[in-house]
Amino acid sequence: MKAIAVHPGTPDSIHLREIEKPKVTDVADGRGVLVKVLRVGVDGTDKEINAAEYGAAPEGDDYLVTGHESIGQVVEVGPNVPTTIRPGTIVVSSVRRPGSSIYGKIGLQDFTTDDVYYERGINLLHGYLTEYYVEDAQYVFPLPAALQEVGVLLEPTTVAEKGINHAYEIQRRLKVWEPQHACVLGSGTVGLLTALVARLRGLELTVFSLPQKPYRNAELVEQLGGVYFSSQDATLAEVSAERGPFDVILDATGFSPIVWEAAEVLGKNGVLVLASITGGERTATINSDKINQGFVLGNKVMVGTVNASPNDFRTGVDDLIKAEALFPGWLEQLLTTPIDGLESHDEMIRALTEDHEAIKVYVEIAQADEPASAPELAATAS
Repeated sequence: MKAIAVHPGTPDSIHLREIEKPKVTDVADGRGVLVKVLRVGVDGTDKEINAAEYGAAPEGDDYLVTGHESIGQVVEVGPNVPTTIRPGTIVVSSVRRPGSSIYGKIGLQDFTTDDVYYERGINLLHGYLTEYYVEDAQYVFPLPAALQEVGVLLEPTTVAEKGINHAYEIQRRLKVWEPQHACVLGSGTVGLLTALVARLRGLELTVFSLPQKPYRNAELVEQLGGVYFSSQDATLAEVSAERGPFDVILDATGFSPIVWEAAEVLGKNGVLVLASITGGERTATINSDKINQGFVLGNKVMVGTVNASPNDFRTGVDDLIKAEALFPGWLEQLLTTPIDGLESHDEMIRALTEDHEAIKVYVEIAQADEPASAPELAATAS
């Protein structure tokens, strides 16, 4: 079968190759799920892996199949797979797998303390940019058939889910925490999905990002009932004075200096969630005394978040269902840039690199078989 792969460590090595089709029996204990891949979303991670900035091949291979945002349809299941996952079910599989850390052993591999991590399509495990894959049922999440067209957005949605879910979890310490105002920094795919999740939690939404209006992403924010500000028109402090104080700020910019501006304007008892992975060498001059005093006297929290837990996938499915009901057609507008087939890998990389208007680039691999008999359940699989 066909797959898109790279030779890790070799820049611009993306290529189409033939690999062996997996079997449901490749997973032990009868828990295997064989999935036909329908669609795979790609992002900056895939571009950076092709640029040899990181990524490693699985043991015994000199190539890595890329792609970590997938949606597919179950073809075959092992005898010990839960009945919520059957042939015909539409599914999304998670990305990170357990290593040796205790957190992986209890299903929280997103909190691993291991230096070596295992992620589908990113590090030491093959990804989803192929025709079929097989996975242990515990990492497979069923979707209702109504989400077939937009379900490829579930994995990036889980980044937002984890950030917001953990803000609420942290503030359980306050016994009563009723946030009202949220600010999302950045208006890319993750920023927009974070804005959606915040809005679904009933928060007043502000998005602060670089591009000026008119701007399609700003229009998407406004469709959610949010307010968009460009950093070219106002400072974050000015925005906070108008729209804050902010109880929750979530950063998805990839621009680390903004973190310190956010720390200054965060409201009392507020949570600042950092989701950007910044590999550069930027430095910033900060008002350290003011920030320190504000955090101490205001009982504020700054927390980093990476990847997602099974619970974040479940709440993500719930929120995608709610989004389709409350903001019909909104999610589909994020799917701006389809790529036709695995053979078009060069076009995929060009879109990621050159199309600055794209929100979500995705590769169309196959059509679902009819009927797509996904259980009408909100991802109750374990």
